[in-house]
Amino acid sequence: MSLEEYRKEIDRIDGEILRLFHERMDIATKIAQYKKEKGLPILQPQREEEKLQALAKLCREDLQPYVRELYMQMFALSRRYQGEGKP
Repeated sequence: MSLEEYRKEIDRIDGEILRLFHERMDIATKIAQYKKEKGLPILQPQREEEKLQALAKLCREDLQPYVRELYMQMFALSRRYQGEGKP
């Protein structure tokens, strides 16, 4: 496969990641609304740690530290988005 073909594959994958990110953030908005209605805090560290552990089990061992970092960043973005009054 040529470099150009690899880059096209990356572009295709990036489009899918972006579509899924939008979907994830839309759900985060719904979660924020629920938390607000129930008086729950945005940050729930136990839930985040449980999620990180579950993801590690689904991931190749060599990628586990990277997946942890990726999801920690996504959690931070979701919390920030939830806290900015978007919902």
